Amino acid sequence: MKKKRLIPVLLLKNGWLVQSKSFSRYQNLGNPTTSVKRLSQWGSDELVYLDITKDSDYSLRRDDQNYPNRQTFLEIIEDVSKVTFMPITVGGKISKISDIENRLKLGADKVSLNSALINTPKLISKSAKEFGSQCIVASIDAKIEKNDYYVYNSKNSNIYNILVTELAQLAESLGAGEILLNSVDRDGEGIGYDIELLNKVCEKVNIPIIACGGVGEWSHFRDGLDKSNVDAVAAANIFHYQDQSVYLAKKFLHDNQMNVRKPDLIRL
Repeated sequence: MKKKRLIPVLLLKNGWLVQSKSFSRYQNLGNPTTSVKRLSQWGSDELVYLDITKDSDYSLRRDDQNYPNRQTFLEIIEDVSKVTFMPITVGGKISKISDIENRLKLGADKVSLNSALINTPKLISKSAKEFGSQCIVASIDAKIEKNDYYVYNSKNSNIYNILVTELAQLAESLGAGEILLNSVDRDGEGIGYDIELLNKVCEKVNIPIIACGGVGEWSHFRDGLDKSNVDAVAAANIFHYQDQSVYLAKKFLHDNQMNVRKPDLIRL
């Protein structure tokens, strides 16, 4: 039986890794490669690395540390790919085929596409044909509105009049290989996944779903796997504040008979 995956999510904003809450408040966590190396050593199955920078400023404005002060996201991707052996999905500021090609050349294994699903859906189908569906992850941000789940626009904090289930079905029809499904309402809250959301989307599509948004303790990962049919459980904030966090999370899942790979520490 195919193993379920445990996936850390890292958010990059203006050159720094940040912690997010409700897609609106961000706390600086440090430089963009240290956490990647640590998560790889702890045995992460994969990594999702999302650039949420709204402008073109990636300078850390720090010359007093042993870390190169990069000026572009592509430079950061290249740095990150050198310190890990786990597959990396990269997202943010992808608007054309060449953007995808450049990220894959620099070491990304997959790309995550969000706004393209609505603004330029042909990019999804074209990139799936060009690079293969396994490289294309459709990222959907869901928010509760009018007693249902609608698509959230993080760029302007508005809600599209599009049901999340409908967009998920469109993503599959366009050739996306999997869906990163994030609950905006649960982002940074630490109260667990929105299981109803996960099940609604899982019932409508046949491609793998990565659950994200709301994890505050290891048991939330178990609940996501046990109470829904997702293929992977992902989280961001919980992995930043405890040594060997991925290893411990996977050990908890393994000890609770979840279908995950045996935890292991990797020495680079």
